[in-house]
Amino acid sequence: MSIQAQINSLRAGIIGTGFIGPVHVEALRRLGISVNAICDVPDRVAAAAARLAIPRPFASYQELLKCTEVDVVHVTTPNRFHCEMSLAALGAGKHVVCEKPLAMNTRESARIVKAARTSGKVFAVNYNVRFYPAVLQLRHLVSQGELGEIIHVNGSYLQDWLFKETDYNWRLLPQEGGQLRAVADIGTHWMDTVSFILGSGIQSVFADLHTFHKTRKRPLGEVQTFARENAKMKYAMYPVQTDDFASVLLEFANGTRGNLGVSQVAAGRKNCIRLELYGSKKSAWWCSEEPETLHFGNRDAANETAVRATPAFGQGATGFMDYPPGHVEGFPDTHKMNFRSIYTAIATGATTPGLHATATDGHQEVAVCEAILRSHQGRKWVKV
Repeated sequence: MSIQAQINSLRAGIIGTGFIGPVHVEALRRLGISVNAICDVPDRVAAAAARLAIPRPFASYQELLKCTEVDVVHVTTPNRFHCEMSLAALGAGKHVVCEKPLAMNTRESARIVKAARTSGKVFAVNYNVRFYPAVLQLRHLVSQGELGEIIHVNGSYLQDWLFKETDYNWRLLPQEGGQLRAVADIGTHWMDTVSFILGSGIQSVFADLHTFHKTRKRPLGEVQTFARENAKMKYAMYPVQTDDFASVLLEFANGTRGNLGVSQVAAGRKNCIRLELYGSKKSAWWCSEEPETLHFGNRDAANETAVRATPAFGQGATGFMDYPPGHVEGFPDTHKMNFRSIYTAIATGATTPGLHATATDGHQEVAVCEAILRSHQGRKWVKV
């Protein structure tokens, strides 16, 4: 049986039907993987299963884990459920793909790492930004020394979907998402991506966190992620205990320094990731809002722009691009390519890490978040 046939024989089950759950469903189906089961609370799961044409709806994740027609479980729930569901899925003999951040704290994430290591199953964390072709090419350029020694890295991850005091989502609540919000929700994507590119983890941080909306208006009803404001909605005031935006200085294990700006109250920035790598030979930068292009900076020559899937772009993303230049590969494609890496590892029984993020990578990002919080509270550099 070919590797592709082995991949297509695997069957997935999705826990969670919010914004990101259907993203997983679509990406899996584009790879030819059957999504056989879905789980959510009783008043939502039937409608979601009908909308997504998934044959087996379950009102409890324990029932989904008993399903013999599910090989891989995708955990796409609020953060506070990640640990218990991941451990239960591993205990049921399933491979697991978990949304980020991996857990609410390092006590939980360490338990997942241990369980994943002893399970013999593939455990992956959905850090999909790794699979933009430009990111894969940047990683290749760094590993080949094409940029020289990396002096420093700058960048940001900016959104505006929580810009208004009436904007609401479960991520705003520390009991649902954890003590950090902007940093944990999107900042970890940037930090994981840069660590992936450099091949080096973050070892020290200095952080400044802020909350612009000290109080917000919580809708008296359910609101989906990225939902638009409803003029008829009724609200209740509540105090905000998580960060709207942050600035973080970073020191990587290889000595590279970096700085990161994160915000979910940046008007006009819908989902803007910026990476700038400054090397001793040349620099390179990329923005997710223009995902097809890589830019290169030179001291004594003209700057350059390279378009994805052309010779000037390079071969670092080979195997993780399906369309020719000018046919944009963006956010949905990163999930497809991430799952291609994960499901290939499952199908082949790979024993060496692939390009996708592992439980250990997820644990590292939770540890970085805890260090960022301690740094902000102590107003000092903190080791991870």
